Amino acid sequence: MYSTGSFFGTGSEITVDKVGFKPKVVKLYNTDGNCSAVHTELMDPAAMQKTVDSGSGATDISLVSSGGVTLRTNGFSLGADSDLNVNGEELIFECYQ
Repeated sequence: MYSTGSFFGTGSEITVDKVGFKPKVVKLYNTDGNCSAVHTELMDPAAMQKTVDSGSGATDISLVSSGGVTLRTNGFSLGADSDLNVNGEELIFECYQ
């Protein structure tokens, strides 16, 4: 199964329960910033691998252990990560089961 959609960041935890299934993989893209992330079912809750492009030719990839993605029965939640979940910035998600 596959589902995609979008929402706007708030800077606070967001619950996205419009996926329709519990995903095994969640990919997120901040369309206004230079940040993306992926979370798989093998990761701890609130974790994600985050990629941030600083715009100066450098790309930082890090494993985040808090403020990230947690899988839910009908979707996922995104914590208050300051690079990805920015108030008013659009995020696109892809979920796979």
